[in-house]
Amino acid sequence: MATANIAGYTYGTQQVAHSPLHLPDLENLKKAVLFDADDEKYLRMAGQVLADQIEDVLDVWYGFVGSHPHLVYYFTDGQGNANSDYLAAVRKRFGQWILDTCNRPYDQTWLDYAYEIGLRHHRTKKNKTDGVNAVPNVHFRYMVAFIYPITATIKPFLTKKGHSAEEVEKMHQAWFKSVVLQVALWSAPYVGSEDF
Repeated sequence: MATANIAGYTYGTQQVAHSPLHLPDLENLKKAVLFDADDEKYLRMAGQVLADQIEDVLDVWYGFVGSHPHLVYYFTDGQGNANSDYLAAVRKRFGQWILDTCNRPYDQTWLDYAYEIGLRHHRTKKNKTDGVNAVPNVHFRYMVAFIYPITATIKPFLTKKGHSAEEVEKMHQAWFKSVVLQVALWSAPYVGSEDF
């Protein structure tokens, strides 16, 4: 995966915070969302299907965010002035996240980066990666609410390479499980350690 040209993408580096969870915790979360080896297989398939459609997927997602001022708000200075450079930088990492979701092994490195993503939405690290002056925190309710549009809108893209309806459904379910799993992991900075 060519990631050197993605500003702020620090997967697998020393810059990434260490997750408060470890692999046994991740395995239990995977069980909680019924994520298994078949899902890994179908996520890899989804990765192949989506690889040349990333920009189209991002167009849909950014169109969704852009059509809702309460979501664009998180890319603004709080006075309603959106930072286009910030939007563009996040877009590149968002595209890489699609590929990582489908292709990376769900190991400690992946678990740590999921924690890093949570920190970057929370006031702990929001804006620091890109050195911007934007709203300092993404409200957690939108992290959870975004599960649906990120899941529902991916399915049409999974149908575009001639796979059977059953294969498309299995890819979609694997994607859905992974998104729920990741949002659970991203919640760590928002929840007290004794409750997380």
